[in-house]
Amino acid sequence: MNDLSEKKSMGGLASALGAYLIWGFTPVYFKTLKAVPPFEILMHRVIWSCIFFLLLVRVSRRMPALGKSLKTPKVMAILLGTTLIVAANWFLYIWAINNDRILDASLGYFICPLVQVTLGALILRERLRRLQWIAALLAGVAVLYLTLTLGSFPWAALSLALTFGFYSLIRKTAPVEALEGLTIETLLMFLPAALYLWWLDAHAGGAFLRLNHRTDLLLMGTALATAVPLLLFNLGARRLPLATMGFLQYLGPTCTFVLAVFVYREPFSTTKALAFAVIWTALALYSYDAATRYRAAHRPTV
Repeated sequence: MNDLSEKKSMGGLASALGAYLIWGFTPVYFKTLKAVPPFEILMHRVIWSCIFFLLLVRVSRRMPALGKSLKTPKVMAILLGTTLIVAANWFLYIWAINNDRILDASLGYFICPLVQVTLGALILRERLRRLQWIAALLAGVAVLYLTLTLGSFPWAALSLALTFGFYSLIRKTAPVEALEGLTIETLLMFLPAALYLWWLDAHAGGAFLRLNHRTDLLLMGTALATAVPLLLFNLGARRLPLATMGFLQYLGPTCTFVLAVFVYREPFSTTKALAFAVIWTALALYSYDAATRYRAAHRPTV
């Protein structure tokens, strides 16, 4: 590997690590906004993220690409669907954090890769290899075990995994880059979000400009919490092998898990420990299968 390639690889690794670490520790950020209702936080996240994304598109001179996507009915139809799904995912995530369900958020994103594989098999008719089937079945066993043992379905974790899984699945069909896609998604949510915040302010119920300057800045900063890790992720994805990105994806939910158990002291019973152990076993099998396939595909030919 020459010096330039090595620098690009190291830069990609640093970018990817930064993205997953930010995602993993995002609960700390949203915890500071616990005094604000989750739906109101979501509306601010939409508003400020949209403004930030539009500025990024303008600075990066990608307005023509954005305009082309806005004028393409097929792209807009797909992004309308992903907009609804990502809004649900963002709301569930904020709700879970501010209702002391950070472990559920962690579990949801641990399950997510297995949900994505399963959706690919069920909807796209992709053929699953043996280890992928075993991993998906183990995830199902873990969810069933939690439901039967705790007497309640882990709906928050599974909803997070399903919404992100469907979002990823549908988003693949839209011929649009990540920045332009997210800009359009937040644009589609902008007017409803603005109307809701205007109505809230008119009835003296909003937090913005009413609590304190710190809360105002944190609400505005949700744009950075949304955009910065995404940009770092895309930079890392362009410079690192897919297999490396696949392994790094577990860093985020691992950080969230550590926060939930050791910082916020959420209850972590033997039942939950066993369920997480089953999920981690499933992910180990899934990762081993992915790594094996990647090595086989990139084995030098004589």
